[in-house]
Amino acid sequence: QVQLVESGGGFVQPGGSLRLSCAASGFTFRMFAMAWYRQAPGKAREHVAAIGIRGIDTNYRDSVKGRFTIFRDNAKGEVYLQMNDLKPEDTATYFCNAARLPDVYWGQGTQVTVSS
Repeated sequence: QVQLVESGGGFVQPGGSLRLSCAASGFTFRMFAMAWYRQAPGKAREHVAAIGIRGIDTNYRDSVKGRFTIFRDNAKGEVYLQMNDLKPEDTATYFCNAARLPDVYWGQGTQVTVSS
């Protein structure tokens, strides 16, 4: 049974930091590219960051470059999103994604709220 379980979300003030984690099971994690997406209320889901299977190639949406870092631990089957200097516009539900076409898996999401 494939599972992606996110954790680490919460409430934080602007300028604060959070680290999201995604624990994977039920598939060969090291063979899948991993990514984080987010969805704010009333908005479409958007790509935030992605990382290749070896953890070397990464890419980010422009609005999080320099503030967010994605990394993975293939031995543990986990992917992380370190989020620094958080802004109110980062408020959203964050979803973990695993992809090795044609297989694509999603987690249930973890809420991040940035507010003063």
